[in-house]
Amino acid sequence: MSLMNKKYKEEVVPALKAALSYSNVMQVPKITKIVISTGISSEKERDAFTEAKAQLALIAGQAPVITKAKKNISNFKLRVGMPVGAMVTLRNSRMYDFLDRLVHNTLPRVRDFRGVSSKGYDGSGNYNMGLQDVTVFTEVDPDKLKHQFGLNITIVTTAKTDKEAHELLKLMEIPFKEN
Repeated sequence: MSLMNKKYKEEVVPALKAALSYSNVMQVPKITKIVISTGISSEKERDAFTEAKAQLALIAGQAPVITKAKKNISNFKLRVGMPVGAMVTLRNSRMYDFLDRLVHNTLPRVRDFRGVSSKGYDGSGNYNMGLQDVTVFTEVDPDKLKHQFGLNITIVTTAKTDKEAHELLKLMEIPFKEN
């Protein structure tokens, strides 16, 4: 069992149960999955996709999939089926391991970091955050990187409201900005 999973079960669940006055442990929100994705311009050459795939595999610990365009968009010279990005979905132990590395290793390495925004909620209890540069991850070697790309990290929870999700993520040590 990873450290974050242990922390969730031993500290976060009792704290949330008390704070949100739940009668049953099954009502306590939990993180179900983390989706890491990146968009890559269709103008870029083919090796940008292979590099993004390789870097995402290093960061996530599992192979990503290439996402393809679902619509034709003439202004972007985009056709249905053209590759537009890469994504990976983490669950269970890999999800908790990634969350641990994100909170304790990666976010402190971001330049001028003052915390993540508390405005990234979608209204359904899920949280989105973006990273401008993948070189903040310790797994990525910046000298071998030819193309710069950022990441979108979506944390999907079972929380019904953004307030519940915020309490959950705060207790899971995600460093939010002080408003």
